[in-house]
Amino acid sequence: MIEVRNVSKVYGARRVVEDVSFTLPPGGVVSLIGPNGAGKSTLLSVMGRLLPADGGQVLLDGRDVAATDSAALARRLSILRQENHFVSRLTVRDLVAFGRYPYSGGRLTAEDRDRVAEALAFLDLTALADRYLDQLSGGQRQRAAVAMVLCQNTDYILLDEPLNNLDMRHAVAMMRLIRRAADDLGRTVVVVIHDINFASAYSDRILVMKDGRLQHDGPPAEIMRPDLLEAVFEIPVQVRQIEGQAVGIYYR
Repeated sequence: MIEVRNVSKVYGARRVVEDVSFTLPPGGVVSLIGPNGAGKSTLLSVMGRLLPADGGQVLLDGRDVAATDSAALARRLSILRQENHFVSRLTVRDLVAFGRYPYSGGRLTAEDRDRVAEALAFLDLTALADRYLDQLSGGQRQRAAVAMVLCQNTDYILLDEPLNNLDMRHAVAMMRLIRRAADDLGRTVVVVIHDINFASAYSDRILVMKDGRLQHDGPPAEIMRPDLLEAVFEIPVQVRQIEGQAVGIYYR
């Protein structure tokens, strides 16, 4: 279980995240949505201990992440940042293998190699395993980064905009994989995402942020309302039911 208790983050005089609290039980997919500058990525970084909180705390199964041993935390929680700078002459296999570092310390065992192979297969990257990162498209590199995180084999996975650089087909494939990670592997996945329709289609729960605050928290059926989405994103939004799925229409 992840507990976020009154978390705040300040940059200078600006409060980027302000007094945010929620609890996530184990399992499922949770989407963080909201306009640019809402504090979504900052909050995710605080949850993953990439940034220190300026107020409040994050608990992982009752333990404060700020005070947890780094190696122990890395075996329970993994995070993919929005911007990643990898050495271009790494192969895909080498990158994915970094996910095993909390277990192997850089010396891969047979089990580690099996985990790498599983992650490559899960993200449909086996054929690209020996390609260098600078030989890949942006979408392929994004999938390799997600494979690295899955290879870390943690109960909790935090993904910051994993659909970056992906076309429609690969974006759908990525969200299906995230859903499978929750359903088949028992992971708890928290994902920052901009597309409200992907959040609606694949999430168990949606957290809505604006101006650094948590504005709404509920299942997709409660969040996908025109009045709520218009107030958050400040544009006209229609919501239609298509084959039992709530779809937001906002392109006009």
